[in-house]
Amino acid sequence: MKRLSPLIIRTVAFLSVLIASGHAAMAQGDAMLTHYWMVPTYYNPAAAGDTDNIRLRGGARMQWVGIDGAPRTFVAAADTPFKLLGKKFGTGIVVQQESMGLFRNLTVNAQIGYKFKVLKGELTGALQVGFFNEQFKGSEVYIPDDDDFHESTDDAIPSTDVAGNALDLGLGLFYIHRRFKAGLSLLHANNPTVTFTSENGTGSGSTGGTTGETAKKYQFTAKRTLYFTAEGNIPIKNTLFEVIPSLLVRSDFTFTDVAVTGRVRYNKLFSAGLGYRYDDAISIMLGAELKGIFIGYSYDYHISDISRASSGSHEIFAGYNLKLDFSEKNRNKHKSIRIM
Repeated sequence: MKRLSPLIIRTVAFLSVLIASGHAAMAQGDAMLTHYWMVPTYYNPAAAGDTDNIRLRGGARMQWVGIDGAPRTFVAAADTPFKLLGKKFGTGIVVQQESMGLFRNLTVNAQIGYKFKVLKGELTGALQVGFFNEQFKGSEVYIPDDDDFHESTDDAIPSTDVAGNALDLGLGLFYIHRRFKAGLSLLHANNPTVTFTSENGTGSGSTGGTTGETAKKYQFTAKRTLYFTAEGNIPIKNTLFEVIPSLLVRSDFTFTDVAVTGRVRYNKLFSAGLGYRYDDAISIMLGAELKGIFIGYSYDYHISDISRASSGSHEIFAGYNLKLDFSEKNRNKHKSIRIM
């Protein structure tokens, strides 16, 4: 049986006690990605189709390297604009898989947005609909005999693998101007709550025909979260360089996280930048783009107490853009497009 570090054991036990006592534990939610600017639809469904490209993105975040059971996040996103009845829309799909200790979650979301002109820019309003899946690997729980907090067979912790699904909704607004873009979104707007049972109780009742066992209810909630994103584009006169500042603010109405990033891009080919997440990490990032293919890497040096146990966090992302032509002269032309 796989053994967990004491820190992870106590974290799992603490969450389990809360939910077994009738409280909803906060499930893992959206990751605070260093490459947040590369996957805008991950944080705002209204960013779908914000370029005239079919845009594919994917990547992984390895957080707190050196700590057993630390979060691992995988994200994939695709989006594109399209026209219907003379109106412009954006659509996309976002998939996230995340693990932390014995917890796993999977989210799959579809996005649709309507675009219209506002002042000298374009405003999009969008809806996101998907599902949220939460799992707990109760079969892998190990509590040593000398643990001061729980017995080795604590029925407040599921002893079997449990999982469940919930409907997940989101809303967003996104505005694009020639020199900047900004968006506001509300994800997990319905506070999706996964409820499942584990028949490892020791009460006097019976469940499912098993005498002497009482099913215990567990709940995991993805908390309603508000996001604000912004990005600028500042060309450096008479050079091939441009400065790209960006901002991400996240709030679950209890805690607020802020990330700021400054990147310099040369000739739309190579980029480098620095980032800062408030009270958490300083980041460096490198990227390259050629013929619509992009790859980027970032390293986070943590300035919080977690740095005593971790060597940092890493991200790698890759993507592909396929240019679309919405001009009137090509309205009746048809092409066969193969995406490798």
